[in-house]
This record gives sequence, C-alpha cells and structure tokens, in this order.
Amino acid sequence: MKKICLAAAVSLLALAPAAAMPPPLPPVAEKDAATLQAEMTQGSMSDELLTTLYLDRITKIDDHGPKLDAVIATFPDAASEAKRLWEERKSGKVRGPLHGIPVLIKDNIEAKSPLPTTAGSQALKDNVTNRDAPIVARLRKAGAVILGKTNLSEWANIRSGDSTSGWSAVGGLTKNPHALNRNACGSSSGSGAAVAASLAPLAIGTETDGSITCPAAINGIVGFKPTVGLVSRTFIVPISHSQDTAGPMALTVRDAAALLGVIAGSDPADPATAEADARKTDYVAKLSSGALKGKRIGVLRDRIGGRADIAALFDAALKAMEGAGATIVEIKDSKTGQDGLGAAELEVLMTELKADIATYLASLPAKDGPKTLADLVAFNKAHPEELRWFDQSLFELAETKAGLDGKDYLEAKAKAARLAGPEGIDRLLAENKADFLVGVTNGPAWTTDLVNGDHYTGPSVSQMPAVAGYPHLTVPMGAVEGLPIGLSIIGQKWSDADVLAAGFAYEQVSRKRVTPTYRPQ
Repeated sequence: MKKICLAAAVSLLALAPAAAMPPPLPPVAEKDAATLQAEMTQGSMSDELLTTLYLDRITKIDDHGPKLDAVIATFPDAASEAKRLWEERKSGKVRGPLHGIPVLIKDNIEAKSPLPTTAGSQALKDNVTNRDAPIVARLRKAGAVILGKTNLSEWANIRSGDSTSGWSAVGGLTKNPHALNRNACGSSSGSGAAVAASLAPLAIGTETDGSITCPAAINGIVGFKPTVGLVSRTFIVPISHSQDTAGPMALTVRDAAALLGVIAGSDPADPATAEADARKTDYVAKLSSGALKGKRIGVLRDRIGGRADIAALFDAALKAMEGAGATIVEIKDSKTGQDGLGAAELEVLMTELKADIATYLASLPAKDGPKTLADLVAFNKAHPEELRWFDQSLFELAETKAGLDGKDYLEAKAKAARLAGPEGIDRLLAENKADFLVGVTNGPAWTTDLVNGDHYTGPSVSQMPAVAGYPHLTVPMGAVEGLPIGLSIIGQKWSDADVLAAGFAYEQVSRKRVTPTYRPQ
C-alpha cells in the first residue's frame, strides 16, 4: 500500500521540461503544520505535492533506509484526495488550518477505505468496516488528508504485562528515530515515531494510561491527552470507557491545539462526550506566550526519579517557566493517600476491557470473526506467532472478571476516580494554590528487547491524569545522550485550553525539541 508514493512523485516530476533539470523538491523534514499551511497559502507548496512528498518520505525512511516500521500502510486515495483539496484551494475555498495537511491515524481507529483496522492483531487483519470514526469524519470535513495507519503496541498494550512496546503482529516493531535500537514507547508508538521522523506533520494517538504522552516524549514531540469526554471514542478499538481517549501528536503545541480543535466535540453515540460541544473552544486562539505569567506551578518533585541528568533538565525547565512569569511551588510529597490506586485502576481496566471489547466486536459489520474477549484468547492460542514474544496474561485475567454491575468493579471504579481526582490532582492543586502540576514525562528510551520485554524504569506521572480523566500535555525539555525527555503539564478536568496555553508559553522560551539522527544505537 505504501509503494504508491513513488509513482506519484515520478508523475509530478515528469511535468518538468525534458531539456531542463527539475527544480529541487521543497523539504518537509522538521516542518510543522502551521509552516506548511503558510507555504500552501503563499503558493510555494501545493496540497497535492505536499502529500506526495510525505508518501515518498514514508517509502524512503519507513519502508527502507532506517526502516522505522512506524506506518503500517498508506491510504490508496491519499494522493487523489490531496489533488481534490488542491483544486478547492485554487478555487478560493480553504476549510481551515488543516486544509491539505496530511494526518496519520493509529491503527485502532476506523476510517472508510480498503484498509483494515487491526489494533495490530492478526485476529482483525480483515476488519474492513468502511466506517469513519467520528474523529476521522471531523478531520475530513476540516480538509485534512488521511495519509495512513500507524503501528502500535498490539491491542494498545493491554494483552500482557510482559510486552514489548511498539510491537504488533501486523506491523512488526516500531523503532525510535533517535536511536534505532531504542524503544518508541507505546502504545501510540508509530504515531510518535512518525511525527518525529517527519513522515507526517500530525498524527492521532490514543491513550488509556500514558499511551500518548510516553511515545510523544520518548520520540521528542508534543503529545496531548485531553479530558476524557472531549473527543469521541466511537469506532475506536477500546480498552476502557473510563479512561480511553484519542488525542493529538505534533511537532509543536500550536499544531496540537489546532488538531484538537478539529477532533473535539460531542458524539451522540458516546455518552461521555455530552459536554464536549459546550466545553470545546478555539484552542489556538487561547495560546499566548504570556500564559505562564502569574501562574503557580506545583512541582511533582518526588516523582522525577533519582537521575541527576534528568533533574538538571527538569530544573532548567522550571527556571524557564519562572522566567516566563510563573511562581514555582515545590511539592515534596504527592504520593501520600494514593495507596491502592494502581490495584483499583487494574480492576477497572480488566473489567471494562472484557465488556467494551465485546461491545466493539459485536458492532463490526462482518458476521464472522471474533466477537468476545474469549474469542481473542482462543485465536491467540491457535496462532503461535501472536504469542511468540509475550503472553496474553492480561487478556486471561480480564476474562475472569464479572460484568459492569459487579461489586468489585463498582468499588474499584469509585475508589480509582476518587484517589486520582478529588484526592489526587484536585487536592494537590488546592493545597498548594497551584494552577497546574508539572513533572517529568519519561526517562531515556530503553533498548528494545523482544525476548525479555520492556524494561522501562520511569519516571512517569501519567497515572493520576489518566485515571481521573484530566488533561495531560507533554512538551520536549531536552535530551539525555540524544534521547528525548518530556515535561508534563497536568490540569483539572476541562482545563485543556489552559494546559495547552501553559505548554505553549514554556515551548516559546525553551525550544528544546531535538532532531532525530537515526543512529544505530
């Protein structure tokens, strides 16, 4: 599916006069969506050429060269859709900031096309639904070009506790473009690696707990997990209706804000989004380089780990925020009262996985194929290639759970929400009179080891905002030995615009994103 790009590139070059050397193609590497949109507005780039350049780059970098395996497949109509949008632009119709901008989507998100939505599993290799997830429909309406599907940790990393992030039976292993033997984190591994490698300026990831923020930070880009309920989850392969959300992954906070503004909104099929239309706003308009002035920043000092090099990057980030007008408030103990949060979260995820995956599978148009979690467990046992590198212990645990009306589940759900929200983020903000919490998103990317699985040692601050359903932004704050480290900014429920604005203000005074080098190790 990816190979169509070379033919498209050749056809464009063939338009040049035979006697003259064709002009060099404009570069797209390291260009954000706002810059590319400005180029198309000025006429130095066309929508059609832009998509062709990215398709060609996917072939050269993802399929060959470093061979990142970040993109599972490209959409066969991407080039023709870009041509149609170019004709619209020439006629004077520009739909908005994403008009003609290529966007990659994670392969657990449905889109009308001949491509299946697999969640990385061979069990769904024929899952062609011809349905657009509402967020994909919103992207199309905004004029975005749906470029392709990105690889992911299979089943969004919920199959096993011993998995290797970024590996799926369908897509293979996604590599980190900063060091090819290093992990791209997950589960939105392909989306993070693809944006970092400029295989597209924008991508959509999904998160249940850390699956946008970790791969964004480890690949050195911006990632935003919005408030749960701001973005529709319909026709997205689920884990947990309490914690799942899609979100933007981009080179800049401005691009992430623009992408969020398109995909946010209510969906009658997803009751969690009932307030979304009333809560959404123009996120780009809310950005300001002065957004940190007068703000109090609560520092999750006890969650940064013991590495001096990470602490130095974090302290430099805090100093930059202070220089931008923020007051830094040290929080020495953010963990007291959080005992039992992890166990409660696991109970919720396992119970909701069993129920939610069955609901999703039952909705698929095909009459055959798996319809329950038990069917997936049986499929994996019958297909050894699925279980070659790690087991399905979490699937099997989830299969033992009772339904959504079970006592253990209901108690765990109430406890998890309380500990993470009112007694977690909300309490820390109130006690410290803080507007946001900040922490370290990740440690350096670990070496990938399919035999032994992930050996991620942190730090991480994803759990509280994930369980509470609150917004969490990661912005690059530098690198350790060339491996990117992210700064996390966390806010209260529905404070998405304020969190993005704070991240933008930090980004403007720091500019710490590093360019991938594709070094072997």
